[in-house]
Amino acid sequence: MRELFKVRVTGLVVITGWAGFYLGSMQSGISTLQRGLIDTLVGIGLVSAGAGALNQCLERRSDALMKRTADRPLAAGRYPLGLGIVAGLGALALGGGWLALHANLLTVALALLTAFTYVAIYTPLKRVTTLATFIGAFPGAMGPMLGWTAARDQIEWPAVALFAILFVWQFPHFMAIAWMYRDEYAKAGIKMLPVVQPDGWSTFVEALFYAVLMIPVSLAPWRLGITGVAYALIAGPLGLVYLAYTIRFGKILRTKDAAESRMVARDLLKVSVIYLPLLMTTLMLCAIAKH
Repeated sequence: MRELFKVRVTGLVVITGWAGFYLGSMQSGISTLQRGLIDTLVGIGLVSAGAGALNQCLERRSDALMKRTADRPLAAGRYPLGLGIVAGLGALALGGGWLALHANLLTVALALLTAFTYVAIYTPLKRVTTLATFIGAFPGAMGPMLGWTAARDQIEWPAVALFAILFVWQFPHFMAIAWMYRDEYAKAGIKMLPVVQPDGWSTFVEALFYAVLMIPVSLAPWRLGITGVAYALIAGPLGLVYLAYTIRFGKILRTKDAAESRMVARDLLKVSVIYLPLLMTTLMLCAIAKH
């Protein structure tokens, strides 16, 4: 069931949800334990797990065509489709109900809207248009927003800043993945930029645009007073490193060596998964130090 519920993705949602909840509680001057931190994270995790299972139900055929996803339980036939549907809907219902009991209706509405966008809009659009990547970035960035609203019962600018960090971060990350696995995506009929425009220009330009945007966006928590200047002094250079590897990703436009092309994409992917935890850890530590 771990694979069905996309435990790694759900784990990221829960961790970022914790960050949003903790920072929101700090703004209120109330202990996170008094505000039901664990209950909130359980609810967020269940909703995310349910959405992940339903996503696999819809993508089981295309997953089976791609080497990187062929071993997923529904694609590989280890679980029947009915089990995936029941498990997904059950986790969604349980998570929504749990949040209704232990958080607030705003968080319930946002969590279920996130799941709906991911399952019913983003997932089917992947076979239709490259805009699916943009749409999918919205549910992908909602973790801290859900945590914040659970703590504060309102959407505020600091929560929007946390959302924006995750939203913008995703594009260089996913452009690297899309380039590395473009042949598999093409085989499965998934409309990723490297599939629709195989010369790589659109892929690189999109990654570069968001890597540049990531620098001012990552500084927003400092500008909003969540952290002190120490955060900005660390976040700025981290963003420049992310940008540097994205610029290096531009080698895909020049090289005819498939191995080198894949290597620079893989390097960007590795940096992206190091950059985000470093940035969020810095943000949390600096916010705690300030308060």
